Amino acid sequence: MNSPVLTIDGPSGVGKGTVARVIAQQQGWHLLDSGAIYRAFALAVESRGISITDEKSLEEIATNLDLAFKTHADSELVSVFLDGKDVSKVLRTEETGEKASKIASIGVVRAALLKRQQDFATLPGLVADGRDMGTVVFANAPFKVYLTASADERANRRLKQLQAQGSKGIISQILVDVKARDERDSSRKHSPLKPAKDALIIDTTTLSLDEVIAQVSELVKA
Repeated sequence: MNSPVLTIDGPSGVGKGTVARVIAQQQGWHLLDSGAIYRAFALAVESRGISITDEKSLEEIATNLDLAFKTHADSELVSVFLDGKDVSKVLRTEETGEKASKIASIGVVRAALLKRQQDFATLPGLVADGRDMGTVVFANAPFKVYLTASADERANRRLKQLQAQGSKGIISQILVDVKARDERDSSRKHSPLKPAKDALIIDTTTLSLDEVIAQVSELVKA
């Protein structure tokens, strides 16, 4: 590893993406949203009409995935470009998230995308958020954080996010989806969701975003 790396892992709805973006901007480091990689990969597979049982084709797409991230100093949004096209909006839909979660359990896909993710670790540093950044992708990273929160709180956050985007959601269904994704991510055979043994675990259920960012910033400074 030729640059410092901060990994931020955890289930959906804990604020990984926002915390990672803010810390990356504070430090002047690069940003890796691994969840976006899997979502973009799911879009690429769908657009090409490839079956998720065709592992050879999946591996080829994963190996050659044309993906780039762009942060904006005056915005909380991170633009994601797939094959040169801005796919940021469709990337964040629940439908794409479900497809990505299912396809991420395929071993050949994770193996092919591993090197693609590690290539983001360049100077002056990298903030990587996902579900196995600290346990697998950057297992030797000097800074590791695991964010968590209750399922109820994460479902409420997702509902507010959908409403802010002008979409509707049913809290009971969102909660079911959150728990199902947790179960799928934590029980999968390849790279299951769990805290790295040397990670700082932060329960964000009752914390403000600023309080979480302060704790993560202190870890990097220390």
